[in-house]
Amino acid sequence: MDGTAVPPGQQELEILACGALAGPVREIVARRGWPAAVRSLPAVLHNRPQKIPMEAERAVVSALASARAVVLAYADCGTYGALDELCARYGVRRLPGLHCYDVFAGASRIEAMFRAEPGTYVLTDFLLRSFDRSVLAELGLDRFPQLWPDYFGHYRRLVWLAQAPTPALTAEAERVAGMFGLPLTRVETGTGRLEAALAALVSEVVPPAVSCGAPPARPSALPSGAPRARRSAREAGSTWAA
Repeated sequence: MDGTAVPPGQQELEILACGALAGPVREIVARRGWPAAVRSLPAVLHNRPQKIPMEAERAVVSALASARAVVLAYADCGTYGALDELCARYGVRRLPGLHCYDVFAGASRIEAMFRAEPGTYVLTDFLLRSFDRSVLAELGLDRFPQLWPDYFGHYRRLVWLAQAPTPALTAEAERVAGMFGLPLTRVETGTGRLEAALAALVSEVVPPAVSCGAPPARPSALPSGAPRARRSAREAGSTWAA
């Protein structure tokens, strides 16, 4: 394909995306010209990850009933293997990693970050844009600010995984860091790893002549397959209120 978006109704693949990834996933799909429709689930499910497999299963069943192939633009996302069970049951695949932070920055880098400081709160561009809604309002902190120490008192630093930093996002990151009263580190990740991982999934279900498209941005190291489950401080990042 030449990168031209495929008209609605002609897609043969459905990409079920976490709402926190849907924006960059749609940009990648449109730029690569993949014959795919992107469907997203609410990002706030991260605060209730036990509901993700149930909602994802409904979407997968619907896509398969429409004779579409389907892939999940989800990592494990705090489901503790439940998404992998769903994938095995329906013969579909997901992105590698424990959470989207692995997808953006690489599992080994994120694991090392949490090993160095378990009390790390991770931000992404999406989370910065939606912090007041996705975190403060969802947790009731806009109404009961006295609960802040109960939710966040154990954190020691903030790390912003920046996909496409702008002055506005930088100002928002500084505002959020001020709310925490903690130092902020910015790590520029881009979306190259996400694109490479997504391309690997798409290539398994769409013929190569269709799925090739424009080459992705080159990541520093391509992600491997889904890692073994780990029960560590890294999984605190799977929800926004750990």
